[in-house]
Amino acid sequence: MGEEKLPPPVERSLAARAASGAAVTMGAQLAKVAVQFGGIVLLARLLSPRDYGLVAMVMAIVGVGEIVRDFGLSTAAVQAPLLSREQRDNLFWLNTLFGSALGLAVYLGAGAIAALYKEPELRVITQVLALTFVFNGITTQFRAHLNRDMRFGRLASADVIGQVAGLAVAVAAALAGAGYWALVIQQLVQGIVILLLMAVATRWLPGLPHRGAQMGGLLNFGWALMATQLLAYASNNIGQVIIGQRLGSVALGQFNRAFALVTMPLNQLNAPATSVALPTLSRLRGEPLRYNAFLLRGQTVMVHFMVALFAIGCALAEPLILLVLGKQWQPAIPVFRILAIGATFQMAAYAAYWVFLSKGLTGAQLRYAIVSRSFLIACIVAGSYWGVLGVATGYAVGTALLWPSVLWWIGRLSDAPAGRMFGNGARAIAGYALCAAAAWLVCELTAGHASALRLLAGGGAAAAMLALVCLLWPGFRRDVADILGSRHLLRPA
Repeated sequence: MGEEKLPPPVERSLAARAASGAAVTMGAQLAKVAVQFGGIVLLARLLSPRDYGLVAMVMAIVGVGEIVRDFGLSTAAVQAPLLSREQRDNLFWLNTLFGSALGLAVYLGAGAIAALYKEPELRVITQVLALTFVFNGITTQFRAHLNRDMRFGRLASADVIGQVAGLAVAVAAALAGAGYWALVIQQLVQGIVILLLMAVATRWLPGLPHRGAQMGGLLNFGWALMATQLLAYASNNIGQVIIGQRLGSVALGQFNRAFALVTMPLNQLNAPATSVALPTLSRLRGEPLRYNAFLLRGQTVMVHFMVALFAIGCALAEPLILLVLGKQWQPAIPVFRILAIGATFQMAAYAAYWVFLSKGLTGAQLRYAIVSRSFLIACIVAGSYWGVLGVATGYAVGTALLWPSVLWWIGRLSDAPAGRMFGNGARAIAGYALCAAAAWLVCELTAGHASALRLLAGGGAAAAMLALVCLLWPGFRRDVADILGSRHLLRPA
């Protein structure tokens, strides 16, 4: 009997589904950011930089396994034009197998990780965290199932509830004096809760593996994406490995919290935005006008929101860190500033990732990643000779230099509007740099006052400058108007 193909979900109105999905996803992400931000505030006052540093040492290494565990198969399942039930079952068992095998490998390698950092406590921390590979491996295709079917509400609800449950248990454990174990328990509880909720939400019971299912295309797509993600992960996390190995857990803890404040909004917007953009763009490949309209307007929304956040955050870093984390985290202030600058360029380039995936260009993406990520790693390693600030500077400089190169690459490979994408990013960076300058000046003038007051004053100055920029710069004003009309995202430009 031949494979029964599952077509893409019924296209009652792709524009309506994308807009609805974007609204649901954005609401859920705001909730997740609130939960994570609250967790950073609470746990930073209950745990020490060393506690964070110890867990970060493990996560920086075992995070590589998470990428291998996925093997790019979750994205392959979402991106495929047609996916049979047999293929879906096989993907489930492959991800479960990868997760279990990697969990065992990490458990057995715990001693080596502890020896690398010269921290004996890391052995048992690593062994316990190895369980997350098993949970996440089982979850992978349940998540992909919901994403492919554009059931964003259920997907978002499971993520939010899982994060709330993990944070609640972590805070309780920290209050009970559990130390770094609070962070370990948080990961376990979050993984278990999300698995259970997504399994129930899909209403899908995987069948046994099928020998005859055509898996070659999915695996080829997946391995190329996995290799690219491994390179990206290595370039983003090698700095933490170097700091932990050379400077110890306290220095790494300071860097890790600054890094977390930057990556939290990045991760909490990029991943769900991609979950909406990828299935939509994949269905628009044959309609260049609508594809480019969605891509450009989606990028405009993303880049303005995130660049504004990072630019103002950089300007107000001192009162922000002191208010959120407390005085014991003051050394993280300059690190956060530099990382936030790098993140603005990262966001300006991010929509290129949508082009690679939606057009099935993972092989070309891998070739680009080999060169670009090697360059970024070299920048970080070179900067590490100047300590923690050098690592952050290497990341920021490398990211800024790579921004135009990735747009050039996708413009060469496809009909994506690379020039207009560069213009979107450049306008946002220039406009919000002016807002950040105004915020920084007012923040400096109010030095000595309460952190909350300085944040309010700086934010007000940034808002006033934003209004002035919109008034005097027609191109920037058009971008803002486009954002306000983003419910019409799929209409041709």
